Amino acid sequence: MQGHEGMPSVVYLLGLTIFALTTSEFMVAGMMPALSAAFTVSVAEIGYLISLYALGMAIGGPLVMALLLRLNAPNKPALLVLLGLYVIGGVLAALAPGYGVMAIARIVTGAASSACFGVALAIAADLVTPQERGRAASIVLGGLMLAPVFGLPVTTAIEQGFGWRSSFWSVAALAMLATALVAVFVPGSQNHIKNGLDAEFDALRKGRLWAAYTTSGLIIGATFAAFSYAVPLFIDMTKLSPATMPTLLAAYGGANVIGNLVVGRFADRHTIPILLAGLTALALALMTFAVFAANSYLAVSAFLVIGIVGVPMNPAMVARVMRIAHPGPLVNTVHTSAITAGLAFGAWAGGVGIDAGYGLTAPLWVGFALAVFGLLSLAPRRIRSMSA
Repeated sequence: MQGHEGMPSVVYLLGLTIFALTTSEFMVAGMMPALSAAFTVSVAEIGYLISLYALGMAIGGPLVMALLLRLNAPNKPALLVLLGLYVIGGVLAALAPGYGVMAIARIVTGAASSACFGVALAIAADLVTPQERGRAASIVLGGLMLAPVFGLPVTTAIEQGFGWRSSFWSVAALAMLATALVAVFVPGSQNHIKNGLDAEFDALRKGRLWAAYTTSGLIIGATFAAFSYAVPLFIDMTKLSPATMPTLLAAYGGANVIGNLVVGRFADRHTIPILLAGLTALALALMTFAVFAANSYLAVSAFLVIGIVGVPMNPAMVARVMRIAHPGPLVNTVHTSAITAGLAFGAWAGGVGIDAGYGLTAPLWVGFALAVFGLLSLAPRRIRSMSA
C-alpha cells in the first residue's frame, strides 16, 4: 500500500497514531479550570498532571521498552501491546473518581506513549530505504505537530460542550481506532529480532549517540523555554489582546507543520547543515524576541520563526540518531526521553528565571543560551567532518 510519492501509507497511519497519543499529552492544558473544580485541587496541581505525563515518558517509556525487548517482542506486537496499555490508561483517566487515579493514569499513558514513539519510528524505518528514513520520521512526527493545532482545540471544545470525561473518552476512542488500524494494516516485522535488548544496549554505549541525544534535548529545551511562557509575555509585555492568542497559537502550529514538511524533505541528505542552520536561526529568533518583546511585529515574527525552526528540527534529529545507530525501539525511545527531558528542563529553567525576578523575557534568554549550547554540541561533529 503506497501513499504520496511512493511513501508507504502505513507511515501515515503511524502519524495518525502519534497524533492520538500526543493529543492526550496536550489536552490537560485546555481544561485546567474544569479539572481543578472536578477534583477540588488548585490549578497548579492540575499542571502537575502535565509533568507526570512527561515523567512517564522520560522514565517509564524506556523501562517498558526494555521489558518488551527482554521478552523479544517483534515491533508490531510490541506496538499493539503498548497501544493497549495506552487505551487502558485513557479509560482510567476518563473514569477517574479523584486526583490520585488521574495522576496514575497520566503516568501510564505517558510511559506507553513514549515507548509507542520508539516502536512507531522503528517500524517506519523498516518500511523505507535508509535514504528515506528522515522523511518517514517527519510524517510519523507530523502527528506530534498537528496535536496542538487540531487535537487540543477539539478536546477543549468537547470538554466545554460535554464535560471533561467526554474529552478523555474521545481520545481513548481515537486510540482504540488507531490500535485496530495498526492491527489490520501494519505488516509484521520482516526481520526477527535477535538478542534485541543486548544489541540496543550496545548501541546505547556509543558516545556519538549521546551527543546526538544532547543536541536534540537542547533544541527542544530552547524552544519550549520560550513557548511555555509566550502567552503571558505577549499579553503583558507586547500588549496583545488575550482574544488574539488562539489565532497566534494556531499560526505557530501552522509554522510547525510547514517547518516539519520542509525539514523532512531534506533531513536525510543534509542532516548536520539543517541542524546548524536551524539552531542558528532559533538562537537569533529567541534573542530578537527578548530584545524587542514590546514591538508586536518583531515579537510575533520571531515567535513564528521559532515555530518554523524549533520543534520541526525533529526529522533531522531523528535522521542523525538513525545514522549513528540502528533505529531500534529502545534507541528511539531513549531519544524521546532525552527530548522530553529537554522540554521539561527548558520550561522549568524559564520559570526559575521569572521567579528570580528577571521578568517575562527571562525564558527567552534561557532558550537563547540552550540554543547556543546546542550549536556548541555540534562543533566536534563539524570539526571531524571538515577534517575528513
